[in-house]
Amino acid sequence: MLTFRSAVDNSDQPYAIYVPSAYGPEKKYPLVVSLHAANSNHRINLARVLGRGAPDAIVAAPHARGTMGYQGIPETDVYDVLADVKRRYSVDDDRVYLTGPDMGGGGALWLGLTRPDLWAAVAPVCAIVPPEAEPLAPNALNLPVHLFHGDEDPLAPVESARGWHKRLLSLGAHAEYAEYPGVRHNAWDFAYRNGAIFDWFAKFRRDRMPARVRFHTRAYKYDRAYWVRIDGLTPGAPASIDVRFTGKNRIEAAVRDLGGFTLSLAGHPQFSETVPLTVVVDGETLRHKGAAASFRRTAKGWAPGRYEPPPGAKRPGSEGPLREAIAARHLYVYGSGDSRDIAMRAAEWSSPRAKLLLTFAVKADRDVTAEELAGANLVLFGTAQTNSLIARLAPHLPLELNPGAADYGLVFLAPAAGRYIVVNSGLPWWTGAEALPWQVLQRFGDYVLFKKSLAHIVAEGRFTQDWKLPAEAARKLQATGTVVVHR
Repeated sequence: MLTFRSAVDNSDQPYAIYVPSAYGPEKKYPLVVSLHAANSNHRINLARVLGRGAPDAIVAAPHARGTMGYQGIPETDVYDVLADVKRRYSVDDDRVYLTGPDMGGGGALWLGLTRPDLWAAVAPVCAIVPPEAEPLAPNALNLPVHLFHGDEDPLAPVESARGWHKRLLSLGAHAEYAEYPGVRHNAWDFAYRNGAIFDWFAKFRRDRMPARVRFHTRAYKYDRAYWVRIDGLTPGAPASIDVRFTGKNRIEAAVRDLGGFTLSLAGHPQFSETVPLTVVVDGETLRHKGAAASFRRTAKGWAPGRYEPPPGAKRPGSEGPLREAIAARHLYVYGSGDSRDIAMRAAEWSSPRAKLLLTFAVKADRDVTAEELAGANLVLFGTAQTNSLIARLAPHLPLELNPGAADYGLVFLAPAAGRYIVVNSGLPWWTGAEALPWQVLQRFGDYVLFKKSLAHIVAEGRFTQDWKLPAEAARKLQATGTVVVHR
């Protein structure tokens, strides 16, 4: 058992590890990252994936806080474990694999499809896949995937695995599928039997420089794969690029809803710096000299040059939605004259059924330090009249709930000096919901106004690229007479 120090909450987070008995640092070893199922843990998961075998590979099983999926903080934990294992042991970067059952299988697909260039192959087992992963299936073009499922699984219907297999094949990906007749939600007993999963992984090495890259995303957070980086997009809206070498120093690219992109071609076998590069973007032919080639969309079409978001526009690290504010280091702050109960409730992420290994600070506005203001996202409760931090930030905030709007709840996100500010005025954002506060916040875009409970939402969605309220949403909010729209 090992731990790493998490910057999210300054905690030591555990993970289980297997290292071959004959390990020696002079050799590069494959690494298998195995994600545990819901209501399980890292220790049980390590035992499952190993079975009775003793593979000549390192195996790491993150705890990832417990049962909360593999997006947000647990996702960060997986990458922290990956970095920690590489720091401690001699790992072959081109033989890093990902697997997991149940929730861990869904996590394996999610992490594999959002960062396909990091993994050599992925093996989801009876996966419960987050819906956000489905549009990312095209990203598996260069990522081998092996799905395993029982045909009588009552928790993860087999139709999901069959559908994923069919979709991946139709997209030209290397996809394999094993279906076990009569097996319920325990396909791991068969997928991991006798170390067969390690034999399958051993067939593959990561291709750092594939001839073709196809990448779909909706966020700057996931903006790159292999030798391609997306420089401009609309957060929350689908964007994609499909780029390939069609000859030596000749590339064709088909893009959708991008403001710009960069190609990093140093070391690619089909690129030479001694010859000018020809790039055809949506039928437009462009020329470039050098290994780093950036292109941006202009009013007249595509042109060489790096795309930069306009001042004040959404950009990497400042794009929303609300869930991103609590996916990193953050602090819950209540007004000194208010009760701390609401903030305490928001900071409690565990439930009687799912104890999560994390803790967040709750403070009164007057007790927040300059270091915390500069280094953490803030979740602020109250109004400018009751919370001094909201009052201090008011000139930079797009919305304000009138103090007398007792029947309404408003929560919104705003960027501030490289961090996020969440303001919740009036009723708590989870009013009328059965889920935990952090789970409820995952559902929203950048803002939501509701009356009495979440059963009566007035408006909800994403701010525009320049962090303004869309005109129709502004009309709805102002019609209630409870919200002041500042921009």
